[in-house]
Amino acid sequence: MAQYKMILDLDTGIDDALALAYAVGHPDIELIGIIASYGNNLTDVTAQNSLNLLDLLGASDVPVFYGASHSTTTDNFTVMEVSKTIHGQNGVGDVEVPTSPRQLAEQSGIDFLIDAAHEFKDQLVYLPTGPMTNLALTLQKDPSIAQLIGQTTLMGGALTVPGNVTPFTEANINQDPEAADVVFRKQENLTMVGLDVTLRTLLTKKHTAEWRALGTQKGQLYADMMDYYIDAYFNLDIDKRGAALHDPLAVAVAVEPDYVETLPLNMKVTTDRVSGDYGRTIGNTDKLLDKTTSKAAVLVDQDRFVSDFQQMMLTVLSD
Repeated sequence: MAQYKMILDLDTGIDDALALAYAVGHPDIELIGIIASYGNNLTDVTAQNSLNLLDLLGASDVPVFYGASHSTTTDNFTVMEVSKTIHGQNGVGDVEVPTSPRQLAEQSGIDFLIDAAHEFKDQLVYLPTGPMTNLALTLQKDPSIAQLIGQTTLMGGALTVPGNVTPFTEANINQDPEAADVVFRKQENLTMVGLDVTLRTLLTKKHTAEWRALGTQKGQLYADMMDYYIDAYFNLDIDKRGAALHDPLAVAVAVEPDYVETLPLNMKVTTDRVSGDYGRTIGNTDKLLDKTTSKAAVLVDQDRFVSDFQQMMLTVLSD
């Protein structure tokens, strides 16, 4: 029996697709639902991507819920051009994944998260790989969620390295810094898996060639997606050695925390638009003497993780 009940909150682009596959394949994870969010694409698109990928992976019993379609400080969302360049116009490298016939769940993602937190408590892992909007709205509706969720492991932020949108700001945090600040200040049992560690975990076309060699439809499609991502990293000069496993590392850390070393630190997100100190994940000086309720991953056993990730993918994509 799986040890963890997991909810993925995805703005389903390419590395989100990898995280989804990893969660589906991990024996300690029971994936109970996906909440769709904006970010790498519009929420309508990311929700459909999640449905399509779940069906492709043989996990069509997992429901997908509609989450936020824009940040807490705006009334609309436009996909950044760099997101389209990295993830493709359709969010998954312009790869045509077969369309799922399933519909989104009728319940809202926020209400689903509230219900799951009250039902599963310490057993629940909530894992957002996009903006923190859905969790901030959930905390606003039911503040007890801060203590109820067993653990929240997020992909986002940068503590010891520069951001990838501004010198301070990582992309997921940049989508809604105000929401992220609420989450960092209020949510307990929080682990930040940010650029500090994810940029060290690189996948190459040697790995995706092994996916293709499996001779399966999902192996071919996932290899096509990841090769698009690797090419985008190369062409944009993000990293010419491979592409980072941002979101799957967060899933792995949630259930196997010894992949990383963490720094216990009560954190906040800066939101000063005037000075330009906006979207920085940093220690909260008001809580330096308080009990620590969050931590940031600062080192990773990248060789072990990349090897384990590849073995997981070969298993998931093989049948």
